Amino acid sequence: MSTARTAEVARNTAETQIVIKVNLDGTGKSKLSTGIGFFDHMLDQIARHGLIDLDIEAKGDLHIDGHHTVEDVGITLGQAVATAVGDKKGIRRYGHAYVPLDEALSRVVIDFSGRPGLDMHVPFKSGMIGTFDSQLAYEFFQGFVNHAFVTLHIDNLKGENAHHQAETVFKAFGRALRAALEIDPRSVGVIPSTKGSL
Repeated sequence: MSTARTAEVARNTAETQIVIKVNLDGTGKSKLSTGIGFFDHMLDQIARHGLIDLDIEAKGDLHIDGHHTVEDVGITLGQAVATAVGDKKGIRRYGHAYVPLDEALSRVVIDFSGRPGLDMHVPFKSGMIGTFDSQLAYEFFQGFVNHAFVTLHIDNLKGENAHHQAETVFKAFGRALRAALEIDPRSVGVIPSTKGSL
């Protein structure tokens, strides 16, 4: 890789203070601190399975609930990935993955299209996973999509355990992200679109 695909983005609001560093060509190392244990566990899945080095320091109004923290981490991560990927020359653009965990199976498909869009169908079997509200998975991905400018389809095809459902979704997201961001040796320096821009 001739140019480092890295970024550091900070977001400071009355509700959250977040700093995220990403290296899209990393080895899957992560340093995570959001104050929500299960959320850190899911972010670690993105790093490990996406082979993205991820450093996230987030302080939020957790005395209210996790909503602002989870959503704003999604927003900031989206901004960081968009900055790191740059003009998208040479990337494969599309990525997909199916990931099982015991009885659960999820599919994630991503397109670095430049057009934000989320279609997510995950019928969580429990409202809470540890201290993580399962509804916030949608808020995280919506924040990411809107600021990374990607089209994202997430489907949990099977699952009876909410932890397993979430873990298959986040692992599949990491794998799909990795595939889409990979440099295609047959298309180096070329923007993968007939329009000439994404």
